[in-house]
Amino acid sequence: MWAEIRQSFTDNLLFNEERGREATGVAVLKRNEPTAVFKLPISASEFVKRPFYTNLLHHINAETTLILGHTRLPTKGNPAKNSNNHPIQAGDVIGVHNGHISNDELLFANCHCEREGEVDSEIIFRLLWHELDGPFGDVDLTAVKSNLQKLEGKFVVLAGDQRQPNKLLVVKRKNPLSLHYHPEWKALIFSSRYIFLRKTFGRVVLKENLVSDKIFIFDAEKLPQLGSQAMRMIALGRFVNNFGVSSSPPTLTLPL
Repeated sequence: MWAEIRQSFTDNLLFNEERGREATGVAVLKRNEPTAVFKLPISASEFVKRPFYTNLLHHINAETTLILGHTRLPTKGNPAKNSNNHPIQAGDVIGVHNGHISNDELLFANCHCEREGEVDSEIIFRLLWHELDGPFGDVDLTAVKSNLQKLEGKFVVLAGDQRQPNKLLVVKRKNPLSLHYHPEWKALIFSSRYIFLRKTFGRVVLKENLVSDKIFIFDAEKLPQLGSQAMRMIALGRFVNNFGVSSSPPTLTLPL
């Protein structure tokens, strides 16, 4: 089963390569272990050939709760500087972003938080780390909502928290993201390209797109009971000044 999960994640990463070839990155969250993050300014096709990727796959096991992957089409921030590539980490929060944030400079000026790169995506994870009183799995989702409503743009966000590695935050704002629950693996598979899920898992996959303008919290511990249903959900509400081009975050949420 774990070999199948590893292969599916690799296939998902490669399938999304056409959405961005300038950089590739992966993060693996596990119980009681530091998050492993690898990213480089190379295509997914080259990334998966590197020895560190093979080693990373071997560490995906029953302790793993979340795998995040990303293939990047840059909109801001030179991919040669690895801090501009995804996954992006801010404190205990780590995630990937598909889209474009147009007011990141203003938000950084107002939040007075550090900035490591130039990429607009970084502000998302800084807000989730600096502006929330605890992991997003515990805090009131209205607090998450009020911070994410500051963003101007079109985006999909997937984020984990090392303090609660079984929780996954998903935010969808008018960019593509589909998901499929695999009952044998007890895992959720996400992809920016619905066709990947259909080709990989066949007719059991219908048009499983996430509803836009929502914040979702998924829990790996509850996947056998809830399947593709989020543990918690809230509407994002009204936004203004939307823009967007896309890169891609294929991800797997894995069982405990």
